Amino acid sequence: MTTKKKPITAEQIEDAKRLKAIYAAKKRALKLSQDSIADALGIGQSAVASLMNGVNALNHTNAAAIAKLLQVGVEEFSPKLAQEIADMYSSLSPSKVVQPQEKRSFPLLTTVQAGAFTTVAESYTAKDAKCWIETSKKASARSFWLEVEGDSMTAPAGSSPSFPEGMLILVDPDRDVEPNDFCVANTNGNEFTFKKLIRDSGLCFLKPLNPQYPLIPCGDTCRIIGKVIMSQWPEEMF
Repeated sequence: MTTKKKPITAEQIEDAKRLKAIYAAKKRALKLSQDSIADALGIGQSAVASLMNGVNALNHTNAAAIAKLLQVGVEEFSPKLAQEIADMYSSLSPSKVVQPQEKRSFPLLTTVQAGAFTTVAESYTAKDAKCWIETSKKASARSFWLEVEGDSMTAPAGSSPSFPEGMLILVDPDRDVEPNDFCVANTNGNEFTFKKLIRDSGLCFLKPLNPQYPLIPCGDTCRIIGKVIMSQWPEEMF
């Protein structure tokens, strides 16, 4: 016995149109594609296309997942689903409600400040920060933000991850840095660089994601400042 597919409603089609418009407006800045959304949801690219084109109706699960990727609320494209999700959430007993993660603020520093901060922490004071940026990412108290400079960590088109100029990275000096981790290092006195640590033939190198830049040998003068544990765009960009 086969089950006939339920016709999609006019309201669901409008939801799909709004979702597709949001995706079109934000995909470049968020470096998203239908393929990457499909990977995150564990479905095929054609299924994502069907949702955005109104062929198949959105449901609570995929609407919430896509909204998270697009950094918007479900209500921005489907007020009905957003209300249903809110009703489901409110029906949970307090013991089953997942509490939001505690947020902490860390300073946005220049590379010069970062060098002093990680060498002599006592010399750093709150007023030295360019600003403070809040995050729920678990990080040590000595962590700080840096702004990516230049294009050495901008990966070729279609590659991921990529850290274009202007992106913010959170650096934790108290995390161990292993090969294949991203890190900030001091390579020559006061020169700081953000790269990927790799090991090749028993030797360590700092690898840029932009193939136009060379590997940097991690020799005796190289000092690892900290592990890069997250990245994001400044809030004012959106």
